[in-house]
Amino acid sequence: MSEEITAIVRAEHGRVVASLIRRLGDIDLAEDAVADALVTALERWPADGIPPNPGAWLTTTAGNKAIDRIRREKKRDAKYAEAAMLEDHTPHEPTGPVEDDRLRLIFTCCHPALALENRVALTLRLLGGLTVPEIARAFLVPETTMAQRITRSKQKIRDANIPYRVPSAEDLPTRLSAVLAVLYLVFNEGYLASEGEGLRVDLSSEAIRLTRQLATLVDEPEVDGLLGLMLLTEARRPARIADGRLVTLDEQDRTLWDSALVDEGHRLVRQCLATNRPGPYQLQAAINAVHTDALDASMIDWSQIVQLYDQLLAVQPNPIVELNRAVAVAELDGPEVGLSIVDRLDLASYHPWHVARAELLRRLGRYDESRAAYDRALELTANEAERAHLVGRRDSL
Repeated sequence: MSEEITAIVRAEHGRVVASLIRRLGDIDLAEDAVADALVTALERWPADGIPPNPGAWLTTTAGNKAIDRIRREKKRDAKYAEAAMLEDHTPHEPTGPVEDDRLRLIFTCCHPALALENRVALTLRLLGGLTVPEIARAFLVPETTMAQRITRSKQKIRDANIPYRVPSAEDLPTRLSAVLAVLYLVFNEGYLASEGEGLRVDLSSEAIRLTRQLATLVDEPEVDGLLGLMLLTEARRPARIADGRLVTLDEQDRTLWDSALVDEGHRLVRQCLATNRPGPYQLQAAINAVHTDALDASMIDWSQIVQLYDQLLAVQPNPIVELNRAVAVAELDGPEVGLSIVDRLDLASYHPWHVARAELLRRLGRYDESRAAYDRALELTANEAERAHLVGRRDSL
């Protein structure tokens, strides 16, 4: 039952936190109350059984915990008013163009007063329930740095009295880039978790749900591109892990892929590329479309993929894009060419860089160097399924 409880808690965390923040306007109090409610659930549910509506149970319990915390504090007058507000069941003020609390939370956390990386980190913490170490790994920064960013963001919201309200329709476009970055990172964390179990379906499903809702609010091809990217990636999830081991794209059983998601993703890609100059998410979706269009790995059009990566580098120049392009170049021009590009990149703290080097060195017959690269990659990843895959690759040298 403990695994079932953990899955429910993960799935409901973002919704409960978002709901409580809207009601309280206080991030720390909302987080503390939700944490209290989760502890209570872990204590009671194994003995009493999981309630019929666990999300509602957590929301009600968290609200009660918040009231208890407010009443224990010394600032009685203002805090009693807040407690009364929590207990008041009258309708809340109109929510504006965004009705979902979780999507509203993303937009409110993505306020222009916060630095872009801080907006993303704060929302990942509140909405996705990711730990500070998980977020730090996603940003390739030390845990202490990420903890400081999140704390400063909360202080900024409090000190600047930034309201928790829905942005107007005119304000939505200015918040969009950070919102898309948040959804992208939440999805990635779900598709291949930073640590522990291989996949976190609750996160990837939530990211897809919110992106679908966002697509109904704004007419922006990049939103459709991100949705297409997510769908084409999510379609491969049934074949992603086998016997506790990560299965790479070239080894996956393509008959297990979700054909409906593939078709919808391809439709979105065609729709995007036909109407505008594609942005980063649209180009990544197009790359995935090429992968999923091939009947098997031997039929992938690597020339087209390299061309798409060239376009992606032009609009989003960064070493991670260069790394992915190098892997594609290696398929087209050989592992030596690919390795020469990989070795020029300053990504020593990024475990996929070591994985790419290990695979290319393996293909070149440089087995000692390949084994060392696998070992370094293993040091940098805590995902159990990926570790099992890497150990298998290393030990088969």
